[in-house]
Amino acid sequence: MIGVLLGGGTGSRLYPVTYAVNKHFLPVYNKPMVYYSFSILMLAGIRDVVIVCSPGDVESYKKLFGDGSHLGMRVEYAFQEEPKGLADGLLKAEDFARDEPVCLILGDNIFYGHELQNLLRSARKRVETEGGAVIFGYHVKDPERFGVVEFDEEGNVVSLEEKPKNPKSNYAVTGLYFYDNTCFEKAKRVKPSNRGELEITSVNKEYLKEGELKVQLLKRGFAWFDAGTHDSFLKAGEFIATIEKRTGYMIGSIEEIAYRNEWIDREQLRKLAKPLMNTDYGKYLLTIAEEEDAL
Repeated sequence: MIGVLLGGGTGSRLYPVTYAVNKHFLPVYNKPMVYYSFSILMLAGIRDVVIVCSPGDVESYKKLFGDGSHLGMRVEYAFQEEPKGLADGLLKAEDFARDEPVCLILGDNIFYGHELQNLLRSARKRVETEGGAVIFGYHVKDPERFGVVEFDEEGNVVSLEEKPKNPKSNYAVTGLYFYDNTCFEKAKRVKPSNRGELEITSVNKEYLKEGELKVQLLKRGFAWFDAGTHDSFLKAGEFIATIEKRTGYMIGSIEEIAYRNEWIDREQLRKLAKPLMNTDYGKYLLTIAEEEDAL
């Protein structure tokens, strides 16, 4: 399975902050926003990642992730010349995917939860062994503001609605999707919406028509933020700060996750920490490297 991280777009909901900078580079507490979505792919055990971005942003992304080898990964880049929708962004990764299934994540989505890694790997295994697609639903009190998923007791999706006046459930669809390789064929069949974009909801509905769409619920104990608005951006930063200060563990530390996954060794983690030793982040990485029972 490959990871596809959508890191383009105009960030218009965060104007004027994003007039001059891609929103995915903005700091959510102590890390770039994109670290959190990138780390989700890592937690799912995915080592091959394609970042879809505008040509003007690729050098900045390369400063953050390079070719991924320092993390024991492979990171490649695909260009989306202009924002034509999430399904269009997915299609930009088709040549990189070859025949592999895909985990697609939006670069402004942040997830947290104790059993999150297990849920991610379970969704990955289901798609790799059974095909189809798995989306994630998160309980919200105002579902009319989101895309809403209705489902049966077996987790089969019954309906998908975008910002419905009378929601059929309280579960919003998050920006995280596991697809088999037919997602590219389905995306090619999608017609532009009223906004003139190729919507990812239309891809999900193609799976729904075939009876191949499952939902994994994020229930109590999980947090999800779409950090693409001013309020949610602020709340996400406050949440990350609170958890990290209370627990002493960092969320979205890509170097730590690479180490915990045994993709890099202790010496490599120390090497990555060394240039950052005048920061709390670097000191944290060194502390992890010095744990006797870290692995």
